[in-house]
Amino acid sequence: MKYSSEVEAMCPLKKGAYHGPAPIPQEGKWTQATQITDISGLTHGIGWCAPQQGTCKLTLNVKEGIIREALVETVGCSGMTHSAAMAAEILVGKTLLEALNTDLVCDAINTAMRELFLQIVYGRTQTAFSEDGLPIGAGLEDLGKGLRSQVGTTYATMEKGPRYLELAEGYITKIAVDDNDEIIGYKFVHLGKMMEMIAKGMDANEALEKASGQYGRVDDAAKLLDPRHE
Repeated sequence: MKYSSEVEAMCPLKKGAYHGPAPIPQEGKWTQATQITDISGLTHGIGWCAPQQGTCKLTLNVKEGIIREALVETVGCSGMTHSAAMAAEILVGKTLLEALNTDLVCDAINTAMRELFLQIVYGRTQTAFSEDGLPIGAGLEDLGKGLRSQVGTTYATMEKGPRYLELAEGYITKIAVDDNDEIIGYKFVHLGKMMEMIAKGMDANEALEKASGQYGRVDDAAKLLDPRHE
């Protein structure tokens, strides 16, 4: 260890009492974290790339400093979907510190990792006050039936108005419109459920019907429109 001549010339003084770091809430306990292995928690957050052309929602389940589970969801850039596949492989098994300093291929995913690191090490996780946190697999359960991300895609022009293309319930097949040409509901198909049924041997048309539903006042509609072609 090198010291400057000014410091070398100083007389030594003893340091006072050491109280340690402020405790942070983690999985139902208060922890004075001094090592990366002291950190645990499940949390999620978003990141974005420099040109802001895409975003990533990242979910991490960390136990004793090591990422045990990672869910990577991306929107807005075709290259990000391939990056997500690589990030899922790269992240698990790494310590938080390793993951923070790892090239996760896509800037949006890198940014999400940075933001989640801050949440986790400052005790701002979703499981801060949940005893023992959440088991490995909790991130996957967030996706629900069919294991598909909840995606919302809507579009509008001033001349032609809004179009609902995909919402939390699923892929929009028809939008219900009243006599004033205002949207009052929609029909949808849950693609995750439909593909599961087809994979189990069900006829595609039957699966489509069983995975379909509607929301709002569809039965009162003056007309039903195809949001992609009408």
